[in-house]
Amino acid sequence: MYPSLPLLLEIGVEELPASFVEEALAALPALVKKSLEVRRIHHGTIHVFGTPRRLALIVKEVATNQQDIDEEVIGPPATIAYQNGSPTRAAEAFAAKLAIPVASLKISEKTNPQGKTERYVVGHRVQKGQETCLLLQEALTEICTRIPFRKSMRWNAEDIFFGRPVRWLLVRFGKKAIDFQFAGVRSGFFSQGHRFLAPFRIEIKSAETYLDQMREVHVLADPDERRKRIMEQVAIAAAKVGGTPDPDPYLVHENMSLVEEPHVFTGSFDPSFLKLPAVVIRAVARSHQKYFCVQRSETELLPHYIAVVNTANHLDNVHKGNDRVMRALLEDALFFFAEDQKIPLEKRVEKLSHLIFHAHLGTVGEKVSRIENLAAAIASRLGISNELLPLVHRAAHLCKVDLTTLMVGEFPELQGHMGHAYALKTKEHPLVAQAIRDHYRPVHATDQIPQDDTAAILALADRLDTLTGCFAIGLMPTGTADPFALRRTCIAILRILMEKGETQTAYAQLCLRDWIGYAYDQLTGTKLRLSREETIQRVITFALERLHGLLNTPSSHASVVDTVLAGHHFIHGHQASPADFPAYALMKVKQLQQAYTTQATWLDKARLVAKRLNGISKEATPVLHPADLFPAPSSQAIVSLINRLDQVTSRLETPLEVQQAMIFIETLSLQLKEVFVHTLIQDPADPFTSKRLEVLSYGAQCMARLGNFSQLVLPTSASSSDE
Repeated sequence: MYPSLPLLLEIGVEELPASFVEEALAALPALVKKSLEVRRIHHGTIHVFGTPRRLALIVKEVATNQQDIDEEVIGPPATIAYQNGSPTRAAEAFAAKLAIPVASLKISEKTNPQGKTERYVVGHRVQKGQETCLLLQEALTEICTRIPFRKSMRWNAEDIFFGRPVRWLLVRFGKKAIDFQFAGVRSGFFSQGHRFLAPFRIEIKSAETYLDQMREVHVLADPDERRKRIMEQVAIAAAKVGGTPDPDPYLVHENMSLVEEPHVFTGSFDPSFLKLPAVVIRAVARSHQKYFCVQRSETELLPHYIAVVNTANHLDNVHKGNDRVMRALLEDALFFFAEDQKIPLEKRVEKLSHLIFHAHLGTVGEKVSRIENLAAAIASRLGISNELLPLVHRAAHLCKVDLTTLMVGEFPELQGHMGHAYALKTKEHPLVAQAIRDHYRPVHATDQIPQDDTAAILALADRLDTLTGCFAIGLMPTGTADPFALRRTCIAILRILMEKGETQTAYAQLCLRDWIGYAYDQLTGTKLRLSREETIQRVITFALERLHGLLNTPSSHASVVDTVLAGHHFIHGHQASPADFPAYALMKVKQLQQAYTTQATWLDKARLVAKRLNGISKEATPVLHPADLFPAPSSQAIVSLINRLDQVTSRLETPLEVQQAMIFIETLSLQLKEVFVHTLIQDPADPFTSKRLEVLSYGAQCMARLGNFSQLVLPTSASSSDE
């Protein structure tokens, strides 16, 4: 093992946008790992750092030499290399080529290109590794070149693209220099301090002192350190004016990537602006200025904001300037708020016919009509009360009206929120207003689904129309391209069906396949590329992939999820995909995971039963023949067992029903084993063999209602040797 040294690389640049810093730092560890490992350079942990003006990395314990290669080389056949036990010229030439003594050659059996085993002469050649210093020049250039940016630029005569112009390169390998050039800049030992507080070069002594030396020149290179300081300073500033900072991880993250040494100040605005909805003031502060609002409660703001800046110099002037900007933005918002209320909501519904949703899917007005039909049908299927039905209809009718408002035109993220505010202003029912706002939920992965039925129904209807329509016209996501956010749309549908279905059976029984078909039927007069059946099948396949991701959580083993999703759900006498009824898939995963965690013995029995049934009858058509068809008592016993299995798995819609099926499978395993011992299942002389195999195939199908247990991978201690 060679000695090791730490490696430090810092790329100094002109100010990078916050998103560029985040993406570059996310990609760097994998780039560095691949670049070093492909060159056989052993290394330790990789740490990345970054600010708007620098991207840096420190790799611990980088070996000073490449790893040696001990390579086995196959030479000529032994019959050619040796005659009468003595090496021939062929053996001598082979040894000379490897620079090893002839005596070190060995004979070994190897497979030739024709697939036959022959005896060959083999030799071992050791290739000494190069010094790491010599390899790092190429490796570091490669790393710099491959850092990804959503947009890159070229700024000099060299054909090099980067997020922003490169201004300096700092490299230290222990105390050694690595001389390389990138984007017209040659590497050295120097970094740069804070642009305003320490605008000069600083020699970095080593990787170990890098972070401390950067702090001395007012640069917190570690993003986590900047994040912590921002959160602490913002909390202190908010407390001084009697409030708490608006909790917003986005603002912390964004500001962290905009400054090198965070400083905060508290600004103020006229309390009269508090007549605006709190969500509007938050949008003004957040979207345009990256300010933190100060709140007394979630719905009550104080007339203050907190700004994060890169220097504490001239704060008075900065403070006054930001107050002026905030006032101007709030005045605009107040104007939008007043003007929007001059047009009745019903008039705004008419305006939706002038907004294009998609060239092949019509206007937003047409989309709203489809949402109304879908929402009414879903509400009817759920058995919504007569009191709520008119509210569902009204909410569906008004759900997109705020898309025509000035406020949403300026702040698109307020769609739904402004519809809620304007609906309350015009005395709409609170549940209608709430549904207009909440039908966009969940907005992100950690957001809650709509809690009340009116909003949940509207959320399902809106997303079913979008998902089905986009698939029907061929707008399926490809790779990273998903311009209509269909992955997020599908996940939202699945989450609503799963989470509502856990407590409300009516939601669990909504069949996704049926509602995709219903949504397709609403797309009259649109230019569709796929047939109804093809659209349904593609959406279900897409949904099954998303469902796999949703169910694969830290609390569920991947093998358990695979087992459930490789099976099918049986309802009303028909088989269905697990994606058709996601709430039932979730319930099965939870029950199986509990059994998996406790290493329940029935799991291994289920795995063995599934393997036996699938293996014996995989070519047969599943048919449950009556017992009296078979004269042999052993065959009748098989039919009796499969009949019972059919009964206990025909309805798996509650945890208790799943548990009862689990208990029966253990009994089934023992009884089937006994029957198989006394029955020749595939007896060529028995005219009933094919019928018996059809019954067993039906049994395998019944097992799959719980899951495909042949996919289940159990811990070694829980697995049976009785395969």
